[in-house]
Amino acid sequence: MQRIGRRAFVGLAGAAWVARTGHAQAPAQDLRLGAIFPLSGPSGLLGDECFRGVELAVEERNAAGGVFGRPVRLVRADAPDDAAAAAEARRLAQGNERVAAFLGSFATPIALPASQVAELAGIPYFELGALADAVMERGFRWTFRLSPRAADFAATAIDAVSGIVAPSLGVAPDALRIAILHEEAAGGQSVGAAQEALIRVRSLTLVERIAYAPRPADLTAVVARLRGQEAQVVLHCGAPGDEVSLFRALRDAGWRPRMVIGAAGGYGLTESARSIGDDMLGTMSADWTPFEVNERIAPGARAFPDLYLRRYGAEPRSGHGLAAFAGARVVLDALHRAGSTERDRIRAAVQATDLAEGTTPAGWGVRFDDRGQNLRAAPVLCQWQAAPAGGLRQVAIGPAAAAVADALPRLGG
Repeated sequence: MQRIGRRAFVGLAGAAWVARTGHAQAPAQDLRLGAIFPLSGPSGLLGDECFRGVELAVEERNAAGGVFGRPVRLVRADAPDDAAAAAEARRLAQGNERVAAFLGSFATPIALPASQVAELAGIPYFELGALADAVMERGFRWTFRLSPRAADFAATAIDAVSGIVAPSLGVAPDALRIAILHEEAAGGQSVGAAQEALIRVRSLTLVERIAYAPRPADLTAVVARLRGQEAQVVLHCGAPGDEVSLFRALRDAGWRPRMVIGAAGGYGLTESARSIGDDMLGTMSADWTPFEVNERIAPGARAFPDLYLRRYGAEPRSGHGLAAFAGARVVLDALHRAGSTERDRIRAAVQATDLAEGTTPAGWGVRFDDRGQNLRAAPVLCQWQAAPAGGLRQVAIGPAAAAVADALPRLGG
């Protein structure tokens, strides 16, 4: 199919208007939205996956007429680290590139500086993936988070320990020896702290909480500590790629716990499953909604891979794109209802959003608190299981309404 360039498209649109009305009228001006993600560097793969989800939502919206009659144009910004995030956010907040709103960013180190620049510029910033508490605890007026909080990921993991892992092993939850392992960064610290608090409240047994430096060369020493503590369940929250380092160290040590339960990061990434191989069988994660999920609570989730395949010629690499797609849809609808780029009208439209749980492709509902946090977003408990055609696939095993498979009781099945 021949592609039509933007200038040609605008010309055709103008000609069509003249043909219908007999009067010349300038085509609607683009509505610019900044899309700031780590598109290169260590988090580039998942950052690009999130960008693609946003891009698909924008293309869908433009095909339906745009936002209050204006076609949406994404202004793409690569932010592989915090310095680049601040610089790119400033670029998009100023001059000819000034955008009406930001969508980002997948990663807490990107979200924190980018949203701060947006706040100072008075531009609404919509976070679609960063989970650290700090993102929403600064009292910002123009920052909104569509995605779940660190506490939500922590609760999903702890619920899995008590409700699935312990019963499947035939032991009481407080008999399991639990270790928390996380990256020494804002996201990992937030999840680790929330997990520790829940373990204390529920009188479970925490043998150790281990924090490691970002981008570790290997996790051999960490695995030795876990083995020395006889950890049976390891709760892990790290940057993409850390899960591969952990399983490599487990294999080299010739030891593994009964269960590993990740928290987002690379645990839902098909590349991780391919790199780790069969050792990942049975691994659980509190994660973004997978494509293998009960569509009664996530309408459209199973159709998303087909949409993605038609657009990009490949299958989705994780549920991050689906989450970004679902979140961007909500943002675009709020901007449309605002009917203007005036920030107070945008805020009013966002705060008026009221969607029941189970009505978006990610399974989330939408209702924002006064700080701008969506209170109806929640992770799904996922597990890597054998695929019918060979290899592994990530499936939903909890909560019950989302599940499409029974849980495997331990690593290795």
